[in-house]
Amino acid sequence: MKLINVLNVSIKSLVMPCVCVALIAGCSGQSLSGREKGTLGGAALGSGLGAIIGNSVGSTGAGIAIGGAAGAITGGLLGNESDNADERSSYQEEQMRRQQAELDRQRRELNEIRRRQRSDY
Repeated sequence: MKLINVLNVSIKSLVMPCVCVALIAGCSGQSLSGREKGTLGGAALGSGLGAIIGNSVGSTGAGIAIGGAAGAITGGLLGNESDNADERSSYQEEQMRRQQAELDRQRRELNEIRRRQRSDY
């Protein structure tokens, strides 16, 4: 029995530093996309709600797992849709910028043609 208690304490003392290292390592690098943010946020929220619901029905671990998975999927889908909307918006803004540049070029050309016509008279 003492061996089991010692193993539990050893495992717990190893898990927390590993989680901290994983969190710190996960924060380095490029910024997260909307899909990644949605997945992480959904998993955290789903795990929290799953823990509460699972605890009330007597199965906290299962509640965390199910809630986390459902939250991650939902958050990932919402985040992906947000990324797609941002991409569509950026594409439309670029198209509008190009069209405006073309209009400006055509205006300059028309003004030059008008100026030449006036000078020919």
